[in-house]
Amino acid sequence: MLSGMADTDTVLYEVTDGLATVTLNRPDAMNALNVEAKEALRDSLRRAALESQVRAVLLTGKGRAFCVGQDLKEHVAALAGEDEPMRTVALHYNPIVSAIAGMRKPVVAAVNGVAAGAGFGFALAADYRVVAESASFSTAFAGIALTADSGLSWTLPRFVGHGRAADLLLFPRKVDAAEAERIGIAQRVVPDAELPAVAREIALGLAHGPTLALAAIKESLAFAAGHPLTETLEVEERLQAEAGASEDHRAAVDAFTRKERPRFHGR
Repeated sequence: MLSGMADTDTVLYEVTDGLATVTLNRPDAMNALNVEAKEALRDSLRRAALESQVRAVLLTGKGRAFCVGQDLKEHVAALAGEDEPMRTVALHYNPIVSAIAGMRKPVVAAVNGVAAGAGFGFALAADYRVVAESASFSTAFAGIALTADSGLSWTLPRFVGHGRAADLLLFPRKVDAAEAERIGIAQRVVPDAELPAVAREIALGLAHGPTLALAAIKESLAFAAGHPLTETLEVEERLQAEAGASEDHRAAVDAFTRKERPRFHGR
């Protein structure tokens, strides 16, 4: 059932059956990020985080690219003018990554094509990546004399290890879907034609899942990435108490005793 829909020219936003689908919509520019697209993406993700009917998010791109990062044509103009082009990190890229990683809902990235620079960072900030066979990843930054942003210096080493992350950042190259799956960037690779259906099925499964428990899993994984075991155990204790008090937990235990499939309502 369609419960909400709102589009801008550069980002499409649709809510159906508890799933918010956020689609970058600059296919002719390979979903390169101009200011309008960055602001629309940031605001759409923040909206998804706040809307109670949204229980999971699917992030993807229209056309042959997921997102190739900064729109360099706009960036060249900013460099030539009086703007401070690097303010976009604080104004746009950091808030976008924080919205993806910080929302208390699972985010699935359906990587339909090239994910480069910030686009790579957005994909790694998601909780699950379904990747088309023709898709690829690239850090890109060093090639234009820039350093990592969009969280890549934090996320990439955690997925592929410090040494491989340094290699990919210092010597940017294309990582195809098969390699991405092998080194831990992609959780699942599917034929191009199957990506929309498979990604939606996965995201809908999460949207129909135990929302509070999934949020707790996401929070505990993020906390554990930067804290010792003793502190992580304390956070797990708190989060488990919250999950154990949820309606979904009680309903699931009851369904288990009756040998029935549980139905979750996100409460």
